[in-house]
Amino acid sequence: MTNGFLRVGAATLLTKVADCEHNTNQIIELTVKAVHQDVSILVLPELSITGYTCGDLFMQKHLQDQVVEQLIRLKKETETLDITIIVGAPLAVGNALYNCAVVISQGAIIGITVKTHIPNYSEFYEKRWFEQGHNLSQNQYLIDSVHVPIGVNMLYQHRDFPEAIFGIEICEDLWVPNPPSGSMAVAGATLIFNPSASNDLVGKSEYRQSLISSQSAKTIAGYVYASSGYGESTTDLVFGGQCLIYENGTLLSKSTRFVMENQLVVSDIDLERLLSDRRKMGIYADGYQNDLLKYTVCPYHNSFKPLQVNRYVDPHPFVPTDPEKLHVRCEEIFNIQSIGLAKRLEHIGCQTVIIGVSGGLDSTLALLVCMHTFNLLNMDPKNIIAITMPGFGTTDRTYRNACDLILQLGCTLKEISIKEACLRHFLDIGHDPNIHDVTYENTQARERTQILMDYANKANGIVVGTGDLSELALGFATYNGDHMSMYAVNASIPKTLVRYLVNWVAHHKTPESAKNVLLDVLDTPVSPELLPPDTDGSISQKTEDLIGPYELHDFFLYYCVRFGFSPSKIYYLANMAFYELYTEATVKKWLIVFYKRFFSQQFKRSCMPDGPKVGSINLSPRGDWRMPSDGVVRSWLMEIESL
Repeated sequence: MTNGFLRVGAATLLTKVADCEHNTNQIIELTVKAVHQDVSILVLPELSITGYTCGDLFMQKHLQDQVVEQLIRLKKETETLDITIIVGAPLAVGNALYNCAVVISQGAIIGITVKTHIPNYSEFYEKRWFEQGHNLSQNQYLIDSVHVPIGVNMLYQHRDFPEAIFGIEICEDLWVPNPPSGSMAVAGATLIFNPSASNDLVGKSEYRQSLISSQSAKTIAGYVYASSGYGESTTDLVFGGQCLIYENGTLLSKSTRFVMENQLVVSDIDLERLLSDRRKMGIYADGYQNDLLKYTVCPYHNSFKPLQVNRYVDPHPFVPTDPEKLHVRCEEIFNIQSIGLAKRLEHIGCQTVIIGVSGGLDSTLALLVCMHTFNLLNMDPKNIIAITMPGFGTTDRTYRNACDLILQLGCTLKEISIKEACLRHFLDIGHDPNIHDVTYENTQARERTQILMDYANKANGIVVGTGDLSELALGFATYNGDHMSMYAVNASIPKTLVRYLVNWVAHHKTPESAKNVLLDVLDTPVSPELLPPDTDGSISQKTEDLIGPYELHDFFLYYCVRFGFSPSKIYYLANMAFYELYTEATVKKWLIVFYKRFFSQQFKRSCMPDGPKVGSINLSPRGDWRMPSDGVVRSWLMEIESL
């Protein structure tokens, strides 16, 4: 296991119905293949030793004896293989036959899970042969002179890595209203394995995938599913051999159906990520002890080798890669922002908003939100008073874009230069205006905020803030300057998503004349424009040159706040996600900057204004993030330095 990742596999085999020796040969072959791919836990289909479609042959004593014989052979021939396998087998226990999943690890059968729900409808006649698991009269099964735990309430926990705990539900168990995996998850199972024999019908595959996706999300678990395939009897049914691996609702890997060969799918489940989500939800902690008491916990022990993790890590976790999903996401976020502002305006009986527009991305998005809000409320856009406040660093390009956009949207344009006021303030406090330090920069930001606040009083309106989530995380805002407003519509929008939102609005919510301005805003470098332009009039102060690429910082923020990952794991994931763009040294450099700023700038977030939460991460001190302003970052930095 590497950085919380555990490699799992699901396999389907070329079955020969009732030929236990052949099927066991195929299982051994697939197990060896899985070991070569560093799989730690492998699941095979339901009744994989015999085949699912044996019918009344299940009741033959010879077949039942063959099952036991091949299970003993299987555990012996896999004794030297560093893997835990789950195979399906019919087992006679006392006066009945049970549909079972047998767990084998390092030459031992460590436990047997019995199928709880027996289907007996449509094409399924399992009750003809199998008894329900709840009717099992004993909790031990004797095989090869060893008593093995058996039952419906079984969990399997690694001896060295307690978070690697799994439960098993068999086929129909998933399809009932209250699947056993729900209780297993509350009791601690982070992984659910499902050996299945689900025949294929038109449309069934899509429904099956949605069912597994939903259950993995409901249980916040990894869900590994293996179904019977080619070789099962086709007397009445056909089995496509679908194997699926999900993590908390997300598909990680799947097989191709209707293939006439053995198949193995492999993926890496992030157990740390699952546990992080669970620890935020009281239900898992509240129900843990009571649910765990009803389970028999069987230890297993195979070594978890260091992995070269084999899964895609999205470099932009806030931005969907699928264009259709991105469209839906942008529309939803834009509506959340607008409805939030609309409610605030209605609640306080306000007809006017004041917004500072610089020609940059953040203020552009905030202005567009104001415009949409006024449309929703049937209010005159002239009551959106958009103030551009050119200063020492304002370039012609951003100034022109700000003015053009305001006019194209039909808002009220006000231009108030801050230069003379700032020079007067420099004189008052004894600051040399030729020294372009933090005083020089912050004076401009605070002057702009003062103008906005005072104009809001004059116009009986409120100031709409423009700062985004990334700036709040890094503290890249002037305290009591652009840090402050009366309602901050971008407060939980990360910088990497702001760009996509503006682009979406440009193509879906604005007239053609405004669209061209928005596209030029999108093409402008991110800058606070507080330092004088270059000699050619271009922006000289580029934010990402100062604090690092926003795509890196948004990535760090996502995994730091959303999952509470350690710096070393975030570093590991970032190098996977950005291996073609940034060197490891570059990632490390900006990760240090992120943690230093994230800790030291909490005091700004402690008194941030109201603003709508739109996604899974929000830094409001009244909502998702409560952090002391005096938290010490030293140990986080020490971990990064040691990488």
